Amino acid sequence: MHPRAKCRHLLFMLFVWKINRERAIDYLNTRSRLYVIDGYAGWDERYRINVRVVCARAYHALFMRNMLIRPPPEELEHFHPDYTIYNAGSFPANRYTEGMTSGTSVAINFAEKEMVILGTEYAGEMKKGVFTVLFYEMPIKHNVLTLHSSANEGKNGDVTLFFGLSGTGKTTLSADPNRALIGDDEHCWSDKGVFNIEGGCYAKCIGLSAEKEPDIFGAIRFGSVLENVVFDPETRTVDYDDATLTENTRCAYPIEYISNAKIPCLSNSAPSNIILLTCDARGVLPPISKLNSAQTMFHFISGYTSKMAGTEDGVTEPQATFSSCFAQPFLALHPMRYAQMLADKIEHHKANAWLLNTGWVGAGFAQGGKRCPLKYTRAILDAIHSGDLAKVEYENYDVFNLQVPKSCPNVPSELLNPKAAWTAGSDSFNTEVRKLGGLFIENFKKYSDEATPDVVKAGPVI
Repeated sequence: MHPRAKCRHLLFMLFVWKINRERAIDYLNTRSRLYVIDGYAGWDERYRINVRVVCARAYHALFMRNMLIRPPPEELEHFHPDYTIYNAGSFPANRYTEGMTSGTSVAINFAEKEMVILGTEYAGEMKKGVFTVLFYEMPIKHNVLTLHSSANEGKNGDVTLFFGLSGTGKTTLSADPNRALIGDDEHCWSDKGVFNIEGGCYAKCIGLSAEKEPDIFGAIRFGSVLENVVFDPETRTVDYDDATLTENTRCAYPIEYISNAKIPCLSNSAPSNIILLTCDARGVLPPISKLNSAQTMFHFISGYTSKMAGTEDGVTEPQATFSSCFAQPFLALHPMRYAQMLADKIEHHKANAWLLNTGWVGAGFAQGGKRCPLKYTRAILDAIHSGDLAKVEYENYDVFNLQVPKSCPNVPSELLNPKAAWTAGSDSFNTEVRKLGGLFIENFKKYSDEATPDVVKAGPVI
């Protein structure tokens, strides 16, 4: 874009921002009651930012009270916000304003340090808005890496990070009775270790039960916020299996509702294991692979998982989803910037990096395969944490050129190599693995100009 054209574009965007901000504040000023919540983002006091939320709904206020770190009363007396969120989500943006495409607008002005929400009452927009701010502020101002990950800490102080998109097991796998939970979704990695950004958790509730997720189920009590769930208006009993409204049913609760949470939510240890989670419904990615530095950057930038086929729209095979750095909607800088920071930290601290597939084994979803049993995934994690998996013999897995263990304690060895485990015929396996490899290559083309040659070469070879 020509510099003059770029300047005009920025001025135009600022003009639209001012219109939407004025619209939001005018709406809030007409409400008979407003709620103001002050809180911190970031458990490390050196890097935390002060956030103020101004909203018209009690549910939004309670949500952010749960999700931000709650200051003690004496600190609230002199609280000054670094960023302010104006949530007028009950009131739409003017879709006919030039530059707008709908009645929904979620916008952040980094210069003014403000966020404005119009036309959506989804509380997660506030949480993710703060997350986006940290994706900009931390690398630019402090050389601190912001991560869409969960984190836990072992009894010896070793830290593991879990990256992954929705449905890959980020929350489930970080909830380990033998390890303390640092956080379930948003973290920063500084020169002093890892710290949680949030003061609460925002867990998916679809299919929730006390048997499958006892920690999350137990956290749903007074003070928690349930969102999008269906319940009986007389008994007030929630049906967690009902997806009538949406599959995206959620609960927001303070992190101290989790019994083994580590408070304060930070560790002075650098992560020793980096887990990139994926749920491959094609069944061709290994349950576990050890990654070198270039492969870690490639798969981190790719951010792959798959969505199930849906008969309602005529889709007959799993759909590949790529979200750079497992956080594409929130990135404020080029993905390569975050990937290089991650690789540098892994190399400096000599951490191990792994690609863990919680998806299908034996065959793909379309060929009748089954999802990898959770007990085997947990056994793999136990072997990673004990150090046993680093000691076994590895073999190369073609096309993706991944290093796959030949054995793992308490896991059938035939499951570890997808080609050996495949039950639907060698021709279909070759078709599926090459098809997925091609999707990776095609997706990565948009990053190849910024990526180094070794990272580009770390992808699949067809």
